[in-house]
Amino acid sequence: MSTIFPIEKIRNIGLTAHIDAGKTTVTERILFYTGKSHKSGEVHDGEAAMDWMVQEQERGITITSAATTTYWKEHRINIIDTPGHVDFTAEVERSLRVLDGTIALFCAVGGVQPQSETVWRQAEKHSVPRLAFINKMDRAGADFQGVVNEIKDELGANAVPIVLPIGAEADFRGIIDLVEMKALYYQENGGLTSIREDEIPAEMRAGAAQARALLIERISEQDEILMEKFVNGEEPDRDDVVRALRKTTIAGSLTPVLCGAAFKNKGIRFLLDAVVNYLPSPDDLPPVIGTLNESDQEIIRHPQDDSPLAALAFKIVADKHMGKLIYLRVYSGVLRAGETYYNSTREIKQRVGRIFEMHANKQLAVEELRAGGVGAVVGLGDTRTGDTICSDAHPIVLESIEFPAPVIGVAVRPESNPDRDRLSKALSRLSDEDPTFIVRTDRETDEVVISGMGELHLEVIIDRLRREFNVNVDSGAPQVAYRETILGAFDHQHKHVKQTGGHGQYAHVKFRIEPGRAGGGFQFENQVRGGRIPREYIPAVERGVVDAMAKGPYAGFPMVDVTYILLDGSFHEVDSSEQAFRTCASAGFREACRKAGMRLLEPIMNIEITAPDEFLGAVSGSVCSKRGRIVSMETKGKTAVISGMVPLSQMFGYSTELRTITSGRADFSMHFEHYEAVPYSLAEEIVADRQDR
Repeated sequence: MSTIFPIEKIRNIGLTAHIDAGKTTVTERILFYTGKSHKSGEVHDGEAAMDWMVQEQERGITITSAATTTYWKEHRINIIDTPGHVDFTAEVERSLRVLDGTIALFCAVGGVQPQSETVWRQAEKHSVPRLAFINKMDRAGADFQGVVNEIKDELGANAVPIVLPIGAEADFRGIIDLVEMKALYYQENGGLTSIREDEIPAEMRAGAAQARALLIERISEQDEILMEKFVNGEEPDRDDVVRALRKTTIAGSLTPVLCGAAFKNKGIRFLLDAVVNYLPSPDDLPPVIGTLNESDQEIIRHPQDDSPLAALAFKIVADKHMGKLIYLRVYSGVLRAGETYYNSTREIKQRVGRIFEMHANKQLAVEELRAGGVGAVVGLGDTRTGDTICSDAHPIVLESIEFPAPVIGVAVRPESNPDRDRLSKALSRLSDEDPTFIVRTDRETDEVVISGMGELHLEVIIDRLRREFNVNVDSGAPQVAYRETILGAFDHQHKHVKQTGGHGQYAHVKFRIEPGRAGGGFQFENQVRGGRIPREYIPAVERGVVDAMAKGPYAGFPMVDVTYILLDGSFHEVDSSEQAFRTCASAGFREACRKAGMRLLEPIMNIEITAPDEFLGAVSGSVCSKRGRIVSMETKGKTAVISGMVPLSQMFGYSTELRTITSGRADFSMHFEHYEAVPYSLAEEIVADRQDR
């Protein structure tokens, strides 16, 4: 049984950043200094506790968000270490949905990188308060103030340093605490780092005083007590500054900036103090709001143990020994082992078997999870990511978690019949875990096609199939997730009349289709009046259209961004049915799409390439040769950074090509940006190739 902490002493935090900014190393140091682990694991040695998957240890990257619980200065800290690679952005999205605060990590050399910006925007979307930690201050080229300026300019953040580095690069030896106005020196001793407090160096006193004045000014703008002292020229005491900093950080109106070198154990204990002092407890944030399934009535749940239970399933893991582990964030009430609860999303009752406090892939059994807690449970077999678990007597549905659609697919084939059976079970378990991993069977070729967020995502999935599930599979070439849409508006009507021995089938619909806004998905409007089509048949019309959109009439790809307006129709007292209207709507929609004109859409990727400036011409030429367009080019020292937009179909194998043209001295990252129309001549080739299969 774990110790019960008052809710104001709980912190649910995550670490987010671009790949290689040092998230996992920072987490490992936090675990070491809080006594959770006795040895500080290294990513490059494959020994990081939070990178427990074989694929993570081999590649030196985080693939799945790992949760752990640790303790610091009488506070309980639940930590989620998230991936930095864009292919695993769903892990970040689901983690931010349940976190109360986050540490945004930035490399002191790389600054604000593409995925830094993506995860920052994700945190903004979920209104998650942030601390900024500039890591790797000991690396050549480290520039603290430069990164602070980038956070302000590129992310639009009100970033205010609460520390200043003493030295940089190989000379980084400590920090100045601008709240306490003292210097903290780090002294390495046999692999450990001790801290020595001292006076601020004479040559830095003027700069520190100026930085503190800026800090006081910024927080005074949003705190009346401090503003009064600021106006009267009074020096605020430490407690006033900490209180105001906490208030502005939780409000999201200010981002405190810290720095350190996690690999050398510098700045971690100060970071832990900042987590406790400035990031919110569950009680500091607004209560969670949900609805009832049958209405839009809002229900409020306060983060209290004596409130009715409201918990959100944010992650599912297929564990070899435990079966299906469901990660939950408890917003209110208490979840107890052995009790039966209501899954309000799926409207089923399920019994919680066992409850665990997690430490990466290790579990500590506990009897309950209280308000504000994060843990994993066994027994909720039919629960999916985004489902709400609550009290049967007090149902509530919390807002679910939205995930991006996959943009790349690959066909997989089992090597033998036994592999075929194992493949089906394995893919089912993996798709339960990962909402951005989709499995479908191509009806024409009978191939199993798996889709994900990028090549690395699918590589890891296939590797897991072979290692974890002992399934021998062959994989085909990557396939782009094309989409179809209509070119213009079109009015149409369709009758479905079929006479058989018994009751016949009759349905008649008049409708209009219009192009929707980009990214708007499918919109359905019912404008039928006077009961021309009975109300019970209207949902069947919508389902029929959705059926047809799953496989568009142009090339068989899913359709997007269409508005369907049902205008009129007719029915037969005897022969009309839901199925008749569903069939009628589907066939009529396909006809209308052909007559309206169609076009093919392809995923466009935002790409950022970093290379020595001597290769600027070769790299920009390679982007343009792939139907890409350069958005910006800039140089940082002797390094060129090229940003552009390139169709995903042109990017397969680009890492090899880039290494070749830059002698292995460049790297790149990319993420999905939007869909764009494929040039007509190329679209015709894709359609013809699709029809030839």
